Amino acid sequence: MISIRRSHLGRCIGVCLWAAVTFCVPAQGAEPANGAESALLAKYPAIKAHLDKNVFGAPIYLESTEAEGTLRVDMYGIFNHPFEAVSQALHAPNNWCDITLLHINIKSCTWKEAAGQGVLTLYSGRKYYQPPSEAYPLKLQFRTISRTPRYLQISLDADEGPLGTKDHRIRLQAVPLEGGATLVSFSYTYGQGAISRMAIKSYFATLGRGKIGFSTIARKGSKPVYVEGVRGAVERNTVRYYLALQTYMDTLKYPAGQRFEQRISRWYDQTAKYPRQLKETEKAEYLSNKRMELKNQIMLQKKEGG
Repeated sequence: MISIRRSHLGRCIGVCLWAAVTFCVPAQGAEPANGAESALLAKYPAIKAHLDKNVFGAPIYLESTEAEGTLRVDMYGIFNHPFEAVSQALHAPNNWCDITLLHINIKSCTWKEAAGQGVLTLYSGRKYYQPPSEAYPLKLQFRTISRTPRYLQISLDADEGPLGTKDHRIRLQAVPLEGGATLVSFSYTYGQGAISRMAIKSYFATLGRGKIGFSTIARKGSKPVYVEGVRGAVERNTVRYYLALQTYMDTLKYPAGQRFEQRISRWYDQTAKYPRQLKETEKAEYLSNKRMELKNQIMLQKKEGG
């Protein structure tokens, strides 16, 4: 029988949940670029009404289902930025470190070139400040699968992760829309080991009890009943990463020296719009933590030679 001490459980929650609840979909074979582009463009008319009016009050749409042990979440959003700008920003692996650090559970991120390919290392931990040495690293191979004037597909892959997780597969796709906006799609899949399954189960039986997502699964009188458990956590973290990507794009207009402060402030304010789902700490604490974590990230990146 596998046992997990409470202190170990506390340390591993961040990475287990990051692995389990970022963008989780069943594994699928890669489509040819033109087929994937067409599929994403064809999806837009079907979800436009949901993008126009939803619980977020913003052009964000989540589809999530859970059946027979399979959890699926598809996330779509509209960036009010030209496709060319989105493609230019998101195909560069170093920019993803600026993006992912905004997430409350990411303590640091580094990147490097290895064998002609980008490698991102994400250090995942708890909601409070932690140095990278107390977080769990996950090395992801970063590839631009397709980049054309009208389509972008990026993959981040890791065959092995912390605590017995495996087959981490992240995909981002983007296509231009009329009017100068960009449609973005996320997907994520990974495999669990016994320890990660137990850690997640323990978390939702204790610290994560009562946490909700965004999908309405029933109504109690006039009030909606929101999804809970792992599916709810998937939805929460999908939105956190979407807001990080959006915030990154929105703050590129500022001088380089002002962007970090703009990003952490805006990201927190965006998440604060959904306090039942996303609030974990007060703004002053979040800002203070991220400033310290940025310093750690800069030092780690120097060691990588970047």
